[in-house]
Amino acid sequence: MFYINQTNEEKNNYQKYLRIVGSLSNLFSESDTPYLYYRVAERIFCDAFNAEDLSRSDVSSDAKKDGVGIGLKTFLAGNHNTFQKVAEFNSDRPNYTDLPSIELIREIARLRNIRINFTEKTHNMDSSIYHCIIREPNRFKVFEEEMSLIDIGNISITKNDDRSIVFNDGIHEYSFLLSKSTLTKRFVTTNVVHEFDVNIINDPLSKLESHLYFHDGEQHPQQKNTILQTVYLPLYGQNHTVFPRSGLNQWNADGRPRDADEVYIPIPSAVHTVFPDFFPDRNTRFNLRLPSDKILPSKVCQAGGKALMSYSNKELGKWILRDILEIDEGELVTNKTLQEIGIDSVRIDKIGDLEFEINFAQTGAFEDFKDSHL
Repeated sequence: MFYINQTNEEKNNYQKYLRIVGSLSNLFSESDTPYLYYRVAERIFCDAFNAEDLSRSDVSSDAKKDGVGIGLKTFLAGNHNTFQKVAEFNSDRPNYTDLPSIELIREIARLRNIRINFTEKTHNMDSSIYHCIIREPNRFKVFEEEMSLIDIGNISITKNDDRSIVFNDGIHEYSFLLSKSTLTKRFVTTNVVHEFDVNIINDPLSKLESHLYFHDGEQHPQQKNTILQTVYLPLYGQNHTVFPRSGLNQWNADGRPRDADEVYIPIPSAVHTVFPDFFPDRNTRFNLRLPSDKILPSKVCQAGGKALMSYSNKELGKWILRDILEIDEGELVTNKTLQEIGIDSVRIDKIGDLEFEINFAQTGAFEDFKDSHL
């Protein structure tokens, strides 16, 4: 597991940060159970343990450290035997909605396993775990367990009705909620690795005022955000189609001989129109950092700057086609290829004039970006 292998200083900081946030629970609730918003829990975890924050990457892990992917969760203790959401499959609904129950569950399990494997490959992880903060009256408990692949060959359905299908794979119990296309997993959280009290402040606003109040007009330094700007790019062409001779299948284009790994990521003209200074011009090389921290020298190519390519013309394709999608040379990428993993876009973060980062984004991410920005 993860927690017990961290330094005492890191664990003490983690406990301190959680206590501070938990003590402010009366800002949100009158319960004696401390409140912990999941985004805050993610931030605290990454800050305390100096872990890489993956929460913006739409993958099965929220953080990474020392080759371990960590899915972060926080929920009420209940009876220490509760179902919690672990994945959602709305975009895959057409592939399973008409299947018999056992085939439906096997398809959901297959998709879940694909996504865990995708996350581990993309971010160079050796394994994945769940790290959970369990909340009960005036107390936080830390619980961890392996993020296991579902044993598809050992699946048995234990309950089946109009709302959900409950099944077991001999390792864990799951429930698939049909109306929400959501997979939940039963967490048996009796074997905690650490626990501590949380003192909830009766009047948190007064405490905050006495420590944080500033006079009107006083200037305060702003924390520098390392991400200057973000755009999303589709991994498909017009009409939401992965075409057989362009984009991720550029290696299959007519004309000159091409390397089997030659690809490009489409840059819609509207991106250049709305964000004219986001990318450098076609004559300027820039660095593109992968989720694994490898840096690919890259460039904007083709007429109208419609393509993002690696400078070597094949490194980007090797990463996407071979390392991540794991498809054979000569095999076409299709919409289904991407849909099974739950991606169809990439997020590009600009962190300097010639420094960029790329991460895969979930299905529909570019369309959402287009609707709100382009």
